[in-house]
Amino acid sequence: MSDASLGTPEQLRDPDYSPPLHKAIPLGIQHVLAMFVSNVTPAIIICGAAGFGYGSNSPDFPQMIYMIQMSIFFAGVATLFQSIGFGPVGARLPIVQGTSFAFIPIMIPLVAGKGVDAIAVLMGGIAAGGLFHTFLGLFIGKLRFALPPLVTGLVVTMIGLAVVKVGIQYAAGGVPAIGTEEYGSGLNWFMAGVVIVVIIALKFFARGMLSVSAVLIGLLVGYAVAFVLGEVDLGNVGRAAPLALPNPLHFGLEFSVASVIGFCAMSFVSAVETVGDVSGITKGGAGREATDKEIQGATFADGIGTAVSGLFGALPNTSFSQNVGLIAMTGVMSRRVVTIGAIFLIVCGLNPKFGAIISSIPIEVLGGGVIVMFGMVVAAGISMLSDVNWNRRNMVIFAIALSLGLGLQLEPAALQHMPETMKVLGTSGILPAALVAIVLNLILPEELSSESTEEVSGGLSGHGTGSISQGDKH
Repeated sequence: MSDASLGTPEQLRDPDYSPPLHKAIPLGIQHVLAMFVSNVTPAIIICGAAGFGYGSNSPDFPQMIYMIQMSIFFAGVATLFQSIGFGPVGARLPIVQGTSFAFIPIMIPLVAGKGVDAIAVLMGGIAAGGLFHTFLGLFIGKLRFALPPLVTGLVVTMIGLAVVKVGIQYAAGGVPAIGTEEYGSGLNWFMAGVVIVVIIALKFFARGMLSVSAVLIGLLVGYAVAFVLGEVDLGNVGRAAPLALPNPLHFGLEFSVASVIGFCAMSFVSAVETVGDVSGITKGGAGREATDKEIQGATFADGIGTAVSGLFGALPNTSFSQNVGLIAMTGVMSRRVVTIGAIFLIVCGLNPKFGAIISSIPIEVLGGGVIVMFGMVVAAGISMLSDVNWNRRNMVIFAIALSLGLGLQLEPAALQHMPETMKVLGTSGILPAALVAIVLNLILPEELSSESTEEVSGGLSGHGTGSISQGDKH
Protein backbone atom coordinates (compact mmCIF):
# COMPACT_ATOMS: atom_id res chain seq x y z
CA MET A 1 0.00 0.00 0.00
CA SER A 2 1.14 3.53 -0.66
CA ASP A 3 2.08 5.92 2.12
CA ALA A 4 -0.25 8.95 2.32
CA SER A 5 2.71 11.10 3.43
CA LEU A 6 4.29 10.62 0.00
CA GLY A 7 1.61 12.72 -1.69
CA THR A 8 -2.02 12.80 -2.75
CA PRO A 9 -3.48 9.90 -4.78
CA GLU A 10 -3.42 12.13 -7.89
CA GLN A 11 0.25 12.99 -7.34
CA LEU A 12 1.26 9.36 -6.80
CA ARG A 13 -0.29 8.41 -10.16
CA ASP A 14 1.67 11.16 -11.95
CA PRO A 15 5.03 10.00 -13.44
CA ASP A 16 6.35 13.59 -13.23
CA TYR A 17 5.64 13.97 -9.52
CA SER A 18 8.68 14.10 -7.22
CA PRO A 19 8.14 12.79 -3.68
CA PRO A 20 10.14 14.41 -0.85
CA LEU A 21 13.81 13.51 -1.26
CA HIS A 22 14.07 11.74 2.11
CA LYS A 23 11.27 9.45 0.91
CA ALA A 24 12.36 9.19 -2.74
CA ILE A 25 15.89 7.94 -1.99
CA PRO A 26 14.79 4.84 0.00
CA LEU A 27 12.16 4.12 -2.66
CA GLY A 28 14.82 4.32 -5.38
CA ILE A 29 17.19 1.99 -3.51
CA GLN A 30 14.22 -0.34 -2.97
CA HIS A 31 13.93 -0.70 -6.74
CA VAL A 32 17.63 -1.56 -6.95
CA LEU A 33 17.34 -4.21 -4.23
CA ALA A 34 14.43 -5.84 -6.07
CA MET A 35 16.42 -6.30 -9.31
CA PHE A 36 20.04 -6.45 -8.21
CA VAL A 37 20.66 -10.20 -8.05
CA SER A 38 18.86 -10.89 -11.32
CA ASN A 39 20.93 -8.16 -12.97
CA VAL A 40 24.40 -9.47 -12.10
CA THR A 41 23.73 -13.23 -12.28
CA PRO A 42 23.80 -13.52 -16.11
CA ALA A 43 27.34 -12.06 -16.25
CA ILE A 44 28.58 -14.67 -13.77
CA ILE A 45 26.85 -17.46 -15.68
CA ILE A 46 28.23 -16.42 -19.08
CA CYS A 47 31.78 -16.07 -17.76
CA GLY A 48 31.49 -19.50 -16.18
CA ALA A 49 30.11 -21.01 -19.40
CA ALA A 50 33.02 -19.51 -21.37
CA GLY A 51 35.43 -21.12 -18.93
CA PHE A 52 36.83 -18.16 -17.04
CA GLY A 53 35.99 -16.09 -14.01
CA TYR A 54 35.64 -18.17 -10.87
CA GLY A 55 38.83 -18.72 -8.94
CA SER A 56 41.10 -15.86 -8.00
CA ASN A 57 44.02 -17.68 -9.60
CA SER A 58 42.42 -17.48 -13.03
CA PRO A 59 44.28 -14.98 -15.25
CA ASP A 60 40.94 -13.91 -16.74
CA PHE A 61 39.26 -13.37 -13.36
CA PRO A 62 39.40 -9.55 -13.71
CA GLN A 63 37.37 -9.88 -16.91
CA MET A 64 34.44 -11.27 -14.94
CA ILE A 65 34.71 -8.41 -12.46
CA TYR A 66 34.60 -5.98 -15.39
CA MET A 67 31.50 -7.63 -16.92
CA ILE A 68 29.71 -7.55 -13.56
CA GLN A 69 30.70 -3.91 -13.14
CA MET A 70 29.39 -3.00 -16.60
CA SER A 71 26.15 -4.94 -16.06
CA ILE A 72 25.48 -2.75 -13.04
CA PHE A 73 26.59 0.48 -14.73
CA PHE A 74 24.63 0.06 -17.96
CA ALA A 75 21.52 -1.13 -16.15
CA GLY A 76 21.61 2.34 -14.59
CA VAL A 77 22.27 4.05 -17.92
CA ALA A 78 19.46 2.17 -19.68
CA THR A 79 17.12 3.00 -16.80
CA LEU A 80 17.93 6.69 -17.28
CA PHE A 81 17.08 6.29 -20.98
CA GLN A 82 13.63 5.14 -19.86
CA SER A 83 12.95 7.46 -16.94
CA ILE A 84 14.43 10.72 -18.31
CA GLY A 85 14.54 9.95 -22.03
CA PHE A 86 15.80 12.01 -24.93
CA GLY A 87 13.94 12.80 -28.13
CA PRO A 88 11.68 9.86 -29.01
CA VAL A 89 13.73 7.53 -26.80
CA GLY A 90 12.29 6.52 -23.44
CA ALA A 91 8.78 6.01 -22.08
CA ARG A 92 9.33 8.67 -19.38
CA LEU A 93 7.86 6.15 -16.95
CA PRO A 94 9.32 4.41 -13.85
CA ILE A 95 10.77 1.51 -15.86
CA VAL A 96 13.81 -0.26 -14.40
CA GLN A 97 16.18 -1.86 -16.92
CA GLY A 98 18.56 -4.72 -16.27
CA THR A 99 20.37 -7.69 -17.80
CA SER A 100 17.92 -10.14 -19.36
CA PHE A 101 17.74 -13.86 -18.50
CA ALA A 102 15.99 -14.43 -21.85
CA PHE A 103 19.26 -14.23 -23.79
CA ILE A 104 21.21 -16.71 -21.64
CA PRO A 105 20.23 -19.83 -23.65
CA ILE A 106 21.38 -18.02 -26.81
CA MET A 107 24.64 -16.81 -25.29
CA ILE A 108 25.82 -20.07 -23.70
CA PRO A 109 26.22 -22.04 -26.98
CA LEU A 110 28.11 -19.09 -28.48
CA VAL A 111 30.78 -19.02 -25.76
CA ALA A 112 30.74 -22.51 -24.20
CA GLY A 113 34.30 -23.46 -23.27
CA LYS A 114 35.83 -20.95 -25.69
CA GLY A 115 37.38 -18.58 -23.14
CA VAL A 116 37.41 -14.82 -22.98
CA ASP A 117 38.17 -14.45 -26.69
CA ALA A 118 34.65 -15.70 -27.53
CA ILE A 119 33.07 -12.71 -25.78
CA ALA A 120 33.81 -10.49 -28.81
CA VAL A 121 31.30 -12.48 -30.89
CA LEU A 122 28.81 -12.12 -28.07
CA MET A 123 29.22 -8.35 -28.03
CA GLY A 124 28.78 -8.14 -31.80
CA GLY A 125 25.49 -10.00 -31.52
CA ILE A 126 24.35 -7.79 -28.62
CA ALA A 127 25.07 -4.60 -30.56
CA ALA A 128 23.29 -5.92 -33.68
CA GLY A 129 20.35 -7.23 -31.65
CA GLY A 130 20.04 -3.88 -29.88
CA LEU A 131 19.85 -2.00 -33.17
CA PHE A 132 17.22 -4.45 -34.45
CA HIS A 133 15.31 -4.03 -31.18
CA THR A 134 15.35 -0.26 -31.72
CA PHE A 135 14.01 -0.73 -35.26
CA LEU A 136 11.15 -2.84 -33.87
CA GLY A 137 10.01 0.20 -31.92
CA LEU A 138 8.60 1.66 -35.13
CA PHE A 139 5.87 -0.99 -35.36
CA ILE A 140 6.06 -3.35 -32.37
CA GLY A 141 2.43 -2.75 -31.42
CA LYS A 142 1.27 -4.16 -34.76
CA LEU A 143 3.26 -7.40 -34.30
CA ARG A 144 1.71 -8.50 -31.02
CA PHE A 145 -0.86 -10.61 -32.88
CA ALA A 146 1.91 -13.10 -33.66
CA LEU A 147 2.65 -13.70 -29.96
CA PRO A 148 -0.49 -14.83 -28.11
CA PRO A 149 -0.18 -16.41 -24.62
CA LEU A 150 0.38 -19.82 -26.25
CA VAL A 151 3.60 -18.57 -27.85
CA THR A 152 4.83 -16.22 -25.12
CA GLY A 153 4.09 -18.75 -22.38
CA LEU A 154 5.97 -21.44 -24.30
CA VAL A 155 8.97 -19.16 -24.87
CA VAL A 156 9.20 -18.10 -21.22
CA THR A 157 8.84 -21.71 -20.07
CA MET A 158 11.57 -22.78 -22.51
CA ILE A 159 13.89 -20.03 -21.24
CA GLY A 160 13.57 -21.39 -17.71
CA LEU A 161 13.92 -25.04 -18.76
CA ALA A 162 17.01 -24.20 -20.81
CA VAL A 163 18.93 -22.89 -17.81
CA VAL A 164 17.69 -24.83 -14.76
CA LYS A 165 20.67 -27.15 -15.26
CA VAL A 166 22.97 -24.22 -14.48
CA GLY A 167 21.47 -23.82 -11.01
CA ILE A 168 22.04 -27.48 -10.15
CA GLN A 169 25.63 -27.38 -11.44
CA TYR A 170 26.38 -24.26 -9.40
CA ALA A 171 24.83 -25.64 -6.22
CA ALA A 172 26.88 -28.84 -6.61
CA GLY A 173 30.16 -26.93 -6.97
CA GLY A 174 30.31 -25.45 -10.46
CA VAL A 175 31.27 -26.76 -13.88
CA PRO A 176 35.06 -26.83 -13.18
CA ALA A 177 34.40 -29.20 -10.26
CA ILE A 178 32.46 -31.78 -12.33
CA GLY A 179 34.18 -35.16 -12.02
CA THR A 180 35.93 -34.29 -8.74
CA GLU A 181 35.13 -35.70 -5.32
CA GLU A 182 34.01 -32.34 -3.98
CA TYR A 183 31.35 -31.95 -6.70
CA GLY A 184 27.95 -32.47 -5.11
CA SER A 185 29.43 -32.72 -1.61
CA GLY A 186 27.33 -32.27 1.50
CA LEU A 187 29.03 -28.96 2.24
CA ASN A 188 28.19 -27.60 -1.21
CA TRP A 189 24.55 -28.58 -0.95
CA PHE A 190 24.36 -27.25 2.61
CA MET A 191 25.44 -23.76 1.46
CA ALA A 192 22.99 -23.83 -1.44
CA GLY A 193 20.26 -25.22 0.79
CA VAL A 194 20.62 -22.38 3.31
CA VAL A 195 19.91 -19.88 0.53
CA ILE A 196 16.86 -21.80 -0.71
CA VAL A 197 15.39 -22.18 2.80
CA VAL A 198 15.81 -18.47 3.60
CA ILE A 199 14.21 -17.46 0.29
CA ILE A 200 11.23 -19.76 0.88
CA ALA A 201 10.80 -18.50 4.45
CA LEU A 202 10.81 -14.86 3.39
CA LYS A 203 8.52 -15.43 0.39
CA PHE A 204 5.91 -17.19 2.52
CA PHE A 205 6.17 -15.52 5.92
CA ALA A 206 7.44 -11.98 5.23
CA ARG A 207 5.79 -8.99 3.62
CA GLY A 208 6.79 -5.85 1.76
CA MET A 209 10.45 -5.45 0.83
CA LEU A 210 11.53 -8.46 2.87
CA SER A 211 9.46 -10.59 0.52
CA VAL A 212 10.41 -8.68 -2.64
CA SER A 213 14.13 -8.90 -1.77
CA ALA A 214 13.98 -12.54 -0.64
CA VAL A 215 16.59 -13.75 -3.15
CA LEU A 216 19.03 -10.97 -2.25
CA ILE A 217 18.62 -11.59 1.48
CA GLY A 218 18.92 -15.33 0.94
CA LEU A 219 22.23 -14.82 -0.85
CA LEU A 220 23.48 -12.53 1.94
CA VAL A 221 22.65 -15.13 4.59
CA GLY A 222 24.25 -17.87 2.48
CA TYR A 223 27.31 -15.66 2.00
CA ALA A 224 27.59 -15.15 5.76
CA VAL A 225 27.35 -18.90 6.38
CA ALA A 226 30.00 -19.58 3.71
CA PHE A 227 32.25 -16.94 5.28
CA VAL A 228 31.99 -18.61 8.69
CA LEU A 229 32.83 -21.93 7.03
CA GLY A 230 35.93 -20.41 5.44
CA GLU A 231 34.62 -20.70 1.89
CA VAL A 232 34.87 -16.98 0.97
CA ASP A 233 37.99 -15.52 -0.66
CA LEU A 234 38.14 -11.73 -0.37
CA GLY A 235 41.65 -11.36 -1.76
CA ASN A 236 40.52 -9.72 -4.98
CA VAL A 237 38.53 -7.05 -3.16
CA GLY A 238 41.69 -5.49 -1.78
CA ARG A 239 43.42 -5.68 -5.16
CA ALA A 240 40.52 -4.10 -7.08
CA ALA A 241 40.82 -0.41 -8.00
CA PRO A 242 38.48 2.06 -6.28
CA LEU A 243 37.39 3.54 -9.62
CA ALA A 244 37.29 2.33 -13.21
CA LEU A 245 35.51 3.88 -16.17
CA PRO A 246 33.76 1.93 -18.94
CA ASN A 247 36.20 0.89 -21.65
CA PRO A 248 34.86 1.04 -25.24
CA LEU A 249 35.19 -2.28 -27.10
CA HIS A 250 36.74 -3.85 -24.01
CA PHE A 251 36.14 -7.38 -25.30
CA GLY A 252 36.30 -6.40 -28.95
CA LEU A 253 33.46 -6.65 -31.45
CA GLU A 254 33.01 -9.52 -33.90
CA PHE A 255 29.97 -10.54 -35.89
CA SER A 256 28.85 -14.07 -36.71
CA VAL A 257 25.68 -15.14 -38.47
CA ALA A 258 24.59 -17.28 -35.51
CA SER A 259 25.16 -14.47 -33.02
CA VAL A 260 23.34 -11.82 -35.04
CA ILE A 261 20.35 -14.03 -35.90
CA GLY A 262 20.08 -15.34 -32.34
CA PHE A 263 20.13 -11.92 -30.69
CA CYS A 264 17.77 -10.37 -33.26
CA ALA A 265 15.27 -13.20 -32.77
CA MET A 266 15.35 -12.90 -28.98
CA SER A 267 15.13 -9.11 -29.26
CA PHE A 268 11.72 -9.58 -30.82
CA VAL A 269 10.58 -11.58 -27.79
CA SER A 270 12.18 -9.05 -25.43
CA ALA A 271 10.43 -6.17 -27.19
CA VAL A 272 7.03 -7.78 -26.70
CA GLU A 273 7.89 -8.39 -23.03
CA THR A 274 8.69 -4.70 -22.65
CA VAL A 275 5.32 -3.77 -24.15
CA GLY A 276 3.70 -5.94 -21.48
CA ASP A 277 5.75 -4.33 -18.72
CA VAL A 278 4.85 -0.81 -19.88
CA SER A 279 1.18 -1.76 -19.91
CA GLY A 280 1.54 -3.29 -16.45
CA ILE A 281 3.12 -0.12 -15.06
CA THR A 282 0.46 2.24 -16.41
CA LYS A 283 -2.37 -0.05 -15.27
CA GLY A 284 -0.92 -0.84 -11.85
CA GLY A 285 0.44 2.63 -11.08
CA ALA A 286 -1.92 5.01 -12.89
CA GLY A 287 -5.01 2.94 -13.70
CA ARG A 288 -4.81 3.62 -17.44
CA GLU A 289 -3.65 2.05 -20.68
CA ALA A 290 -0.17 2.81 -22.04
CA THR A 291 -0.06 5.23 -24.96
CA ASP A 292 1.48 4.35 -28.34
CA LYS A 293 4.15 6.99 -27.67
CA GLU A 294 5.09 5.40 -24.35
CA ILE A 295 5.30 1.91 -25.86
CA GLN A 296 7.39 3.13 -28.77
CA GLY A 297 9.70 5.17 -26.54
CA ALA A 298 10.19 2.23 -24.16
CA THR A 299 11.12 -0.06 -27.05
CA PHE A 300 13.58 2.49 -28.44
CA ALA A 301 15.23 2.81 -25.01
CA ASP A 302 15.37 -0.98 -24.64
CA GLY A 303 17.15 -1.37 -27.97
CA ILE A 304 19.56 1.53 -27.65
CA GLY A 305 20.40 0.52 -24.08
CA THR A 306 21.28 -2.97 -25.30
CA ALA A 307 23.33 -1.75 -28.28
CA VAL A 308 25.36 0.63 -26.11
CA SER A 309 25.90 -2.13 -23.53
CA GLY A 310 27.42 -4.35 -26.22
CA LEU A 311 29.93 -1.67 -27.16
CA PHE A 312 31.26 -1.50 -23.60
CA GLY A 313 31.25 -5.18 -22.60
CA ALA A 314 27.87 -5.48 -20.86
CA LEU A 315 25.02 -7.90 -21.62
CA PRO A 316 21.57 -7.18 -23.19
CA ASN A 317 19.15 -5.01 -21.23
CA THR A 318 15.39 -5.29 -20.88
CA SER A 319 12.67 -3.98 -18.59
CA PHE A 320 12.41 -5.81 -15.26
CA SER A 321 8.99 -7.26 -14.46
CA GLN A 322 9.66 -7.55 -10.71
CA ASN A 323 9.88 -3.78 -10.52
CA VAL A 324 6.51 -3.49 -12.24
CA GLY A 325 5.07 -5.43 -9.33
CA LEU A 326 6.92 -3.18 -6.88
CA ILE A 327 5.22 -0.10 -8.35
CA ALA A 328 1.83 -1.74 -7.93
CA MET A 329 2.77 -2.58 -4.32
CA THR A 330 3.99 0.90 -3.33
CA GLY A 331 1.50 2.86 -5.44
CA VAL A 332 4.27 5.33 -6.38
CA MET A 333 4.36 6.05 -10.12
CA SER A 334 7.12 8.67 -9.96
CA ARG A 335 9.88 8.27 -12.54
CA ARG A 336 12.08 10.48 -10.35
CA VAL A 337 12.24 7.64 -7.84
CA VAL A 338 13.53 5.22 -10.49
CA THR A 339 16.01 7.87 -11.66
CA ILE A 340 17.50 7.91 -8.16
CA GLY A 341 17.84 4.13 -8.31
CA ALA A 342 19.55 4.43 -11.70
CA ILE A 343 22.10 6.89 -10.32
CA PHE A 344 22.81 4.49 -7.45
CA LEU A 345 23.47 1.69 -9.98
CA ILE A 346 25.81 3.89 -12.01
CA VAL A 347 27.84 4.85 -8.94
CA CYS A 348 28.16 1.19 -7.90
CA GLY A 349 29.11 0.23 -11.46
CA LEU A 350 32.06 2.60 -11.43
CA ASN A 351 33.63 0.87 -8.43
CA PRO A 352 35.43 -2.42 -9.29
CA LYS A 353 35.58 -3.27 -5.59
CA PHE A 354 31.82 -3.68 -5.74
CA GLY A 355 32.17 -6.16 -8.59
CA ALA A 356 34.95 -7.97 -6.73
CA ILE A 357 32.71 -8.42 -3.68
CA ILE A 358 29.96 -9.90 -5.86
CA SER A 359 32.45 -12.21 -7.58
CA SER A 360 33.57 -13.49 -4.17
CA ILE A 361 30.17 -15.12 -3.61
CA PRO A 362 30.83 -18.89 -3.55
CA ILE A 363 29.31 -20.52 -6.59
CA GLU A 364 27.35 -22.93 -4.37
CA VAL A 365 25.66 -19.98 -2.64
CA LEU A 366 24.84 -18.42 -5.97
CA GLY A 367 23.50 -21.79 -7.12
CA GLY A 368 20.87 -21.75 -4.39
CA GLY A 369 19.58 -18.40 -5.62
CA VAL A 370 19.77 -19.41 -9.27
CA ILE A 371 17.72 -22.56 -8.66
CA VAL A 372 14.91 -20.41 -7.28
CA MET A 373 15.19 -17.66 -9.92
CA PHE A 374 15.18 -19.96 -12.92
CA GLY A 375 12.45 -22.08 -11.38
CA MET A 376 10.37 -18.91 -11.10
CA VAL A 377 10.95 -18.24 -14.80
CA VAL A 378 9.45 -21.66 -15.59
CA ALA A 379 6.57 -20.98 -13.21
CA ALA A 380 5.91 -17.61 -14.87
CA GLY A 381 5.73 -19.31 -18.26
CA ILE A 382 3.29 -21.91 -16.95
CA SER A 383 1.19 -19.14 -15.43
CA MET A 384 1.01 -17.46 -18.85
CA LEU A 385 0.00 -20.77 -20.42
CA SER A 386 -2.93 -20.98 -18.02
CA ASP A 387 -4.59 -18.27 -20.11
CA VAL A 388 -4.53 -20.52 -23.20
CA ASN A 389 -7.70 -22.18 -24.46
CA TRP A 390 -6.44 -25.77 -24.47
CA ASN A 391 -8.29 -27.07 -27.50
CA ARG A 392 -6.91 -29.66 -29.91
CA ARG A 393 -5.28 -27.06 -32.18
CA ASN A 394 -3.34 -25.35 -29.37
CA MET A 395 -2.31 -28.64 -27.79
CA VAL A 396 -0.83 -29.84 -31.08
CA ILE A 397 1.07 -26.56 -31.56
CA PHE A 398 2.42 -26.67 -28.02
CA ALA A 399 3.32 -30.35 -28.19
CA ILE A 400 5.30 -30.09 -31.43
CA ALA A 401 7.09 -26.86 -30.47
CA LEU A 402 8.02 -28.08 -26.98
CA SER A 403 9.15 -31.52 -28.18
CA LEU A 404 11.34 -30.08 -30.91
CA GLY A 405 12.83 -27.24 -28.86
CA LEU A 406 13.46 -29.17 -25.64
CA GLY A 407 14.59 -32.26 -27.55
CA LEU A 408 17.25 -30.40 -29.51
CA GLN A 409 18.47 -28.72 -26.36
CA LEU A 410 18.80 -32.05 -24.54
CA GLU A 411 20.40 -33.86 -27.51
CA PRO A 412 22.57 -31.32 -29.38
CA ALA A 413 24.43 -34.11 -31.19
CA ALA A 414 21.31 -34.57 -33.33
CA LEU A 415 22.45 -31.48 -35.27
CA GLN A 416 26.10 -32.49 -35.63
CA HIS A 417 25.89 -32.55 -39.44
CA MET A 418 24.30 -29.10 -39.65
CA PRO A 419 26.29 -25.92 -40.38
CA GLU A 420 27.76 -24.30 -37.28
CA THR A 421 25.20 -21.48 -37.36
CA MET A 422 22.29 -23.93 -37.40
CA LYS A 423 23.82 -25.92 -34.55
CA VAL A 424 24.21 -22.88 -32.31
CA LEU A 425 20.69 -21.59 -33.00
CA GLY A 426 19.03 -25.01 -32.90
CA THR A 427 20.60 -26.29 -29.69
CA SER A 428 19.42 -23.21 -27.78
CA GLY A 429 15.99 -24.86 -27.84
CA ILE A 430 14.19 -21.55 -27.57
CA LEU A 431 14.49 -20.37 -31.16
CA PRO A 432 13.24 -23.56 -32.83
CA ALA A 433 10.40 -23.83 -30.30
CA ALA A 434 9.38 -20.19 -30.80
CA LEU A 435 9.64 -20.39 -34.58
CA VAL A 436 7.53 -23.55 -34.80
CA ALA A 437 4.91 -22.14 -32.40
CA ILE A 438 4.64 -18.83 -34.25
CA VAL A 439 4.41 -20.41 -37.71
CA LEU A 440 1.90 -23.09 -36.70
CA ASN A 441 -0.22 -20.54 -34.83
CA LEU A 442 -0.40 -18.40 -37.98
CA ILE A 443 -1.08 -21.16 -40.52
CA LEU A 444 -3.18 -23.80 -38.74
CA PRO A 445 -6.91 -23.22 -39.31
CA GLU A 446 -8.98 -21.98 -36.40
CA GLU A 447 -11.62 -24.61 -37.27
CA LEU A 448 -9.61 -27.07 -35.20
CA SER A 449 -10.35 -24.94 -32.14
CA SER A 450 -13.85 -26.30 -31.73
CA GLU A 451 -12.77 -29.94 -31.78
CA SER A 452 -12.38 -32.06 -28.66
CA THR A 453 -9.05 -32.62 -26.94
CA GLU A 454 -9.99 -36.09 -25.73
CA GLU A 455 -8.04 -38.03 -28.37
CA VAL A 456 -4.75 -36.33 -27.49
CA SER A 457 -5.17 -35.67 -23.78
CA GLY A 458 -4.93 -39.30 -22.66
CA GLY A 459 -7.48 -38.61 -19.94
CA LEU A 460 -5.34 -35.91 -18.32
CA SER A 461 -7.73 -33.16 -19.32
CA GLY A 462 -10.92 -33.39 -21.28
CA HIS A 463 -11.68 -29.72 -20.84
CA GLY A 464 -11.48 -27.24 -23.66
CA THR A 465 -10.32 -24.38 -21.48
CA GLY A 466 -7.49 -26.00 -19.57
CA SER A 467 -7.25 -27.54 -16.15
CA ILE A 468 -6.50 -24.35 -14.25
CA SER A 469 -9.62 -22.50 -13.27
CA GLN A 470 -9.89 -18.74 -13.22
CA GLY A 471 -9.87 -18.77 -9.45
CA ASP A 472 -6.48 -20.53 -9.40
CA LYS A 473 -4.64 -18.00 -11.55
CA HIS A 474 -2.26 -15.47 -10.06
